[in-house]
Amino acid sequence: MSAKDKLIVALDLPSAAAAARLAESLRERVGVFKVGSELFTAEGPVLVRYLVTNGAKVFLDLKFHDIPNTVRAATREAVQMGVSMLNVHAAGGRAMMAAAAESAREASNALHIPPPLVLGVTVLTSLTGEDLQEIGMEGGTENAVPRLARLAQAAGLDGVVASPREIAAIRRACGPGFVIVTPGIRPATAEANDQARIATPGAAIQAGADFIVVGRPITAAPDPVAAAAAIVAEVGKALTTS
Repeated sequence: MSAKDKLIVALDLPSAAAAARLAESLRERVGVFKVGSELFTAEGPVLVRYLVTNGAKVFLDLKFHDIPNTVRAATREAVQMGVSMLNVHAAGGRAMMAAAAESAREASNALHIPPPLVLGVTVLTSLTGEDLQEIGMEGGTENAVPRLARLAQAAGLDGVVASPREIAAIRRACGPGFVIVTPGIRPATAEANDQARIATPGAAIQAGADFIVVGRPITAAPDPVAAAAAIVAEVGKALTTS
């Protein structure tokens, strides 16, 4: 996998038109485009279908978290849109995650297309140990994240979404073949914004991330193409030294 392929850009923009323009400018620099809750709620599936039709890979970041039957149906619809990656909340439990994994396989087989990566969201990168304690999860992120990753793996998921700080613990718990997608990526010169557990692109790759997710440091940059190119260059350097 090339350095470019490891970069996922979060299209957290208010309109499909703006997101499509940005994606078109970045398509030679980026491996995957992430469509999340803001854009999907504003515009529905139109942008996802547009990107897929034009040959882009899409990570549908809606973090399904519901009863297993509902998540099974939602996953089927995501597969039919042609997405390359999708996610569910690991806190939804083993049965819910298994329903998503099974639905992805069944739907892709029926359509004769490669199945998407189905990922479990462990602990949001905006949360701290104090936040987890407040909602009744003891032991901090260092315990919660690998525990949820093991559960996701047992349920048949392809990997997890986790902050850079937990990559090593997930690798120890789940082995080298388990996919780790890492948000909370900030170049050294960027603001943390609302992310609590962050790392630079190079540090995340050297720690063992398979993909990194970058949003505002690219999408809000004066020159998004140059910002993306700089991150890809940093990822490439990390790959040669890791």
